[in-house]
Amino acid sequence: MSASKPQFPAADNDDKNNGDDREIDEDDNDEEVVEEEEYEIKPPQSPENLLNKLARKIHSGPVQLRVHDVIIKGNTKTKDSVIEGEIMEELRKASSLQEILEAANLARLKLERLDVFDQVNLTLEAGPKELAGTTNVIVQLVESKTPFKFEGGAYVKPGDRSWSVEGTGKAKNLFGYADILDATVSYGWSQSTEVSVGAALPRLRHWATPVFARASLLSQDWQLLSSYKEQSLGVGLGLLSTENHNLMYNFTWRTLIDPSQMAGASVRRQLGHSLISSLKYTFKVDKRNSPIRPTRGYAFSFSTLLAGLNPDNRSGRFIRQELDLRYAFPLGFNRTALNLGVSAGVIFPWGKGFLDRPSSLPDRFFMGGNSSPVCSLSGPNSLLGFKSRGLGPTEPRRQTRENPESDSSVASARDVLGGDLAVSAFADLSFDLPLRIFKEAGIHGHVFAAAGNLTKLTENEWRNFSAKGFLETFRSTVGCGIIVPTKLFRMEVNYCHIVRQFEHDHGKTGVQARLVLRAAAGVKVRPLWWLLQW
Repeated sequence: MSASKPQFPAADNDDKNNGDDREIDEDDNDEEVVEEEEYEIKPPQSPENLLNKLARKIHSGPVQLRVHDVIIKGNTKTKDSVIEGEIMEELRKASSLQEILEAANLARLKLERLDVFDQVNLTLEAGPKELAGTTNVIVQLVESKTPFKFEGGAYVKPGDRSWSVEGTGKAKNLFGYADILDATVSYGWSQSTEVSVGAALPRLRHWATPVFARASLLSQDWQLLSSYKEQSLGVGLGLLSTENHNLMYNFTWRTLIDPSQMAGASVRRQLGHSLISSLKYTFKVDKRNSPIRPTRGYAFSFSTLLAGLNPDNRSGRFIRQELDLRYAFPLGFNRTALNLGVSAGVIFPWGKGFLDRPSSLPDRFFMGGNSSPVCSLSGPNSLLGFKSRGLGPTEPRRQTRENPESDSSVASARDVLGGDLAVSAFADLSFDLPLRIFKEAGIHGHVFAAAGNLTKLTENEWRNFSAKGFLETFRSTVGCGIIVPTKLFRMEVNYCHIVRQFEHDHGKTGVQARLVLRAAAGVKVRPLWWLLQW
């Protein structure tokens, strides 16, 4: 009997082949699946879409993020400790993306203020993969190519008919501590000459605030207005300097002389030498949106100067206080904004018999000139339309037989004495000009009204003071003008009309012009695409 031989091997081969075929088919299917999966991957999104997603994520609420490390690059001379001291505190405190961006911008501004870097960039990069929700801050610096810098210029004050030339030389970062050494020379043909040298350090060991010192020799000629010349040799030391607080000590040897021998009795009593040892504290807050053309916000400044810290009773002893308030709010059309401001100051001697003693003549308040009260927080010293030292208490100069009053206009002039109490106020309405070219350049117009007054309180004159009489003798002016701001300066041309002035005041209706130099800084924010990954 014959039987067919089992075809197991063949069957096995068939099964094997079938299995191979199935494996091949599976492999083919896998490859097809992979190809399909690769085909389904979306193409990279455009930077605009990523930026929009990042903006939505930031505005939707706090994005939890903290700084893992700060990496400093590019500082070949500047010490790491100086840079870290300026930026680390704010960055370490930040706990969200929004806070880190704000801290990084503040850190960049602080490093730029050191004035030893040509370029400052801060970039956020993803932190280590094992530490989710962290970022590394990369500080890229470009140090100044040359440590020496020289500046100079000529400055004109049309209202006071005076001009001067100035020159400054700086040596920056010689020792790697962001130190700045400078020397300044200023020569004025009609009023003042100054030579000074100074040194500044942003940090000294564990002292958390900048330290600076300055020595100066100053000569001022006030013969035309007050019949005296002033010479001062002094040293100043900055003890505290923060965003809102400033504390400074000054030690000054001062000499007042009268070359013309024509000064009045009040000026003659203060001629000679005096020693001033003083400490000045200033508290300042400025929340306005622009220091050049504020349209919203407020500013506040308060300063106290205490003189007479040395034990010599013959040295100058007085207290001088100043107060400035500014407020700006928009009116909602044509970029129109109303600025309001009030400034006040008082000076009074202290010590034995202080009620009978006069205040220090050079430290009194003088008002006038063409400086803008909108931009400055420098006390009650500005009143448009009046010359420098153009109002306030005066007294006749001394008459001699060689210069009788009837024969000489110079002899009949009066000495401006300044005031122990000063108050000024203003209202300024700024607006865009109608032409487009003016709007794009930032050129705008304004109308204003200002008033101010000075009076004497010392030598028992406070007994005769009355608020009603002080208000009735306010000087006032109104006017309009055009302001031309640029990156380097701010020019203002005004027409002033004197509303009220009194005998012996020096106010005049007409055109005034002034020029103010300034500096500007930009803000740069780089997009952070990697934040969209988690």
